[in-house]
Amino acid sequence: MIRAAVIGAGWYAAQNHIPALAGRPDVALDGVCRLGVAELERVRAHFGFAFASEDHRAVLARRPEIVVVASPHHLHHRHVADALDSGAHVLCEKPMTLDPAHAWDLVERARRARRQLLIANGHHYLPRLTEIRDLLRGGALGRIEHAACTFVSATRAVFAGEVGLQRWSTAFFRPDRATWQDPARGGGFAYGQMSHSIALLLWLTGLAPRSVAARTTGDPVDLADAAVIGCDGGAIVAVTGAAAMPEGRRPLLRFVVSGGNGVMAIDLDRDVAELRRDDGSSVRIEVAPGAWVYECTGPVRALVELAQGGGENLSPAEVGAATVAVIDAMLRSAHDDGRPMAIAVG
Repeated sequence: MIRAAVIGAGWYAAQNHIPALAGRPDVALDGVCRLGVAELERVRAHFGFAFASEDHRAVLARRPEIVVVASPHHLHHRHVADALDSGAHVLCEKPMTLDPAHAWDLVERARRARRQLLIANGHHYLPRLTEIRDLLRGGALGRIEHAACTFVSATRAVFAGEVGLQRWSTAFFRPDRATWQDPARGGGFAYGQMSHSIALLLWLTGLAPRSVAARTTGDPVDLADAAVIGCDGGAIVAVTGAAAMPEGRRPLLRFVVSGGNGVMAIDLDRDVAELRRDDGSSVRIEVAPGAWVYECTGPVRALVELAQGGGENLSPAEVGAATVAVIDAMLRSAHDDGRPMAIAVG
């Protein structure tokens, strides 16, 4: 049995992470932490945790083997650092942190502790995406020269307004406005959603971003973003996104990657990808309809399996830290009238 703890048992932890852990016969729900005595007792009793506390250090003192950190973004560094220092393997919600220096510090802490640190980027665990990653990183296009990504999701009501998405009205907990609508706490589309698309782009391609120029729109938080990123080796990347999809519709998430030998289009919202080479050959990758709809049980499953000595970390902390560094530089550039900014490298 793997003993699991959850720090930050709010909306998404109760919606995804805790049920994924509770559904495994090889996991014991040992400890849970969140603020609010009534809410804490509600989640403890409903899911059957053995112990509950508003103090995350009391939960970690029980020495769980795995810890899920799903607290508000600005608290991730302290909670993940303490969990790693306690000896646990850790799954951290995205964005990994808000400060790139904090993110790279966690990468180093995990390395020193010889523990796995995963980021909750569920796309990486969807079917056949490792095959696409291996094609792109294995030179199927030659040296990558260009990549583009567009992500449009039905999240405007989360980042602006009072209500939040109607489909979450029956969730165990509702999304907290303080997390999603306060720019000082990582509110807005870049941290809330492009932390998915940028991480997936970097993971698929292996590109190393170094500088960015960006624009955003929205007040007080960004609701739409566009950026041009320069990478090691000369590759250029364009990333765009907006909280503009009508409620109830599947997000649009599409990539185009090109190199000296061809181009690959990856349409996650259409469940299809196609590689076209200069020599006339092509590779078409399809999955069952809806198989690329986002879900985030893969990182939870990997966390348990890694603690058991198996599994694979497909959402590593290094990619999470690079993603934080890109978003931080994007927002700094946008706030400085689009002036190019260096991206913090660990």
